[in-house]
Amino acid sequence: MWLVRSSQTPAVSRADLELLALLATGMPAPRVARTLAVSDRTIRRRVRSICDAIGVGTTIEAVAWAARRRLI
Repeated sequence: MWLVRSSQTPAVSRADLELLALLATGMPAPRVARTLAVSDRTIRRRVRSICDAIGVGTTIEAVAWAARRRLI
């Protein structure tokens, strides 16, 4: 698994960025789960893990964080 990291950016995997990019399109989480062939619960867990890693509280904040850094 590849990680994206800079001196100011916590490590976020390419898979995590793909997930955030899909969510940024407005795609609902259940559809993202189907697209990625995983369960809804897996999506919820991954989003929570991403939020914890980057220090934000919500999915919207995580998407905005990635967009501000031009990661998605």
